[in-house]
Amino acid sequence: MTEPLLRRLAARGERLTVGALPWVAPVYRAMAQVAEVIEFPFAHGGLQFKARHSLARKIEGQFDVAYICPNSLKSALLPFLASIPKRVGYLGEARVGLLTHRLKNPPKKQRPAMVAFYSALSGDGDIDSDRPQLQLKSGELEKGLQQMGLQRGGYDVMAPGAEFGPAKRWPAAHFAELAQQLDRSVVLLGSGKEFDLCDEIAASVNARTPDKCLNLAGTTTLAQAFAAIAAARCVISNDSGLMHVAAAFGVPQVALFGSSSPLHTPPLNAKAAVLWLKNDPELRPALDCAPCFERVCPLGHTRCLNTITPAMVLQGLLRVTR
Repeated sequence: MTEPLLRRLAARGERLTVGALPWVAPVYRAMAQVAEVIEFPFAHGGLQFKARHSLARKIEGQFDVAYICPNSLKSALLPFLASIPKRVGYLGEARVGLLTHRLKNPPKKQRPAMVAFYSALSGDGDIDSDRPQLQLKSGELEKGLQQMGLQRGGYDVMAPGAEFGPAKRWPAAHFAELAQQLDRSVVLLGSGKEFDLCDEIAASVNARTPDKCLNLAGTTTLAQAFAAIAAARCVISNDSGLMHVAAAFGVPQVALFGSSSPLHTPPLNAKAAVLWLKNDPELRPALDCAPCFERVCPLGHTRCLNTITPAMVLQGLLRVTR
């Protein structure tokens, strides 16, 4: 979702270095406008002041501007310690003294879609039409497919995980039922943490149709996962990072939303069908609880996702694959 911001900055002649954690660094290496990627040696959580101060000393004097996308205090600390002259970011988490150019942080309920939220850091106007775009470098697609034993367009991808929590995950049984109804083989993608979830789906499908479902969760590099998505006929996913990857490649997709909102993080793809029952006039009782943005359903029923049927998803696929 930061790709349109980077594209804007590169278009006006800025040479871009992106600082990112190792798990997301390959995403930025896939963007043609990024000249260099610095992998941060930080663990998840905690200020880790000593490590940030050490890295700041190494990069001091190398950069003119820092665009700080996350809203946290620690993300603004490194550019400050590195004495980068211009530091652009949103106000929040006591960052006033760390930023030189501050944007007001709108309340969550009034915040625009995240792509526009990030693009606003450029200072440009007309940001509402921005859409992420990804394109694999020459040879990367064929290389990745060969490594995974996949044929371009010969399969559909399912990404049944969601790192944030179960309130964003369509039921595994629904994924399995849908996979049985698809006329192509199914490739399951996700992180190592989602291997068991994907294995449950694959086992259910393959028990009835042997070898129809291939579980690659946790076994691919991010570059290989990109190749699998880029060459798929379609992608079915929850509101997750892989959903945005599919959108950036322009692959036909169905995106399933429950506790989160497509008004905030939509798949910006002309070939996307979004299923969200929040405003479904036929649903009784109405989903007044959505979006709750919680990791686990506070009411214990997760109706926002459980009520989405495989038949609804199939209808969405028909709309985007015609």
